[in-house]
Amino acid sequence: MDDYNKGENIGVLYIVSTPIGNLGDITYRAVEILNQVPLIAAEDTRHSRKLLSRYGIETNLISYFEHNKFRRIPKILNHLKSGKSLAIITDAGTPGISDPAYKLIRGALAENIRVESVPGPAAFLTALVTSGLPTDRFIFEGFLPPKKGRKLRITKIREENATIIYYENPKRLLRTLRQLNEILGDRPAVVARELTKVHEEIKRGTLSELISYFTSKSPKGECIILIGKDDPNVYFN
Repeated sequence: MDDYNKGENIGVLYIVSTPIGNLGDITYRAVEILNQVPLIAAEDTRHSRKLLSRYGIETNLISYFEHNKFRRIPKILNHLKSGKSLAIITDAGTPGISDPAYKLIRGALAENIRVESVPGPAAFLTALVTSGLPTDRFIFEGFLPPKKGRKLRITKIREENATIIYYENPKRLLRTLRQLNEILGDRPAVVARELTKVHEEIKRGTLSELISYFTSKSPKGECIILIGKDDPNVYFN
């Protein structure tokens, strides 16, 4: 049973969700926590300053991202163990989902430091509920490997009777759609991009239809691919 050093002077690690596009999509509690903590760890401090400035938040920032996480984690843990709390945010959405906050969370738990979530937006959930694909069962696969292991990952999930969700870089979108079509068959699918932004696009159809569409129109912005099960009731008319 976890016991987060009750009574001892140790800070709290807050996992704070931030908007995935529209800056208005932030919770009151998130703004409150970001104002209260003495330090915020951000994936890209320049990017996060825009959001913080929008809400008059002047809390100090430090960077925490994929390539400096192992240097930063000991410093952040020492900060927390000194009795000061810290909030971690990502460029968009919920920290820990396909980003390096997971390692920091594990490090904090290993030191018996309390970890508290301040929930909010997550791109894959936003895409799922607007996709029109079944939501009763879904599997979030994150990013496929950029090179080796892609086909094996897709093959392993072929028999799952659920909506499958991937994040993908726009430069690899067509390649991934073709591999999904090759391995899973021409299933109902959705590509969502630029969610909650001015140029939001949610394209529905079959995998082959999406391949045709994005062959003639190069996508911009991070993409979310959702694949439905091979069921007559799931295909779009």
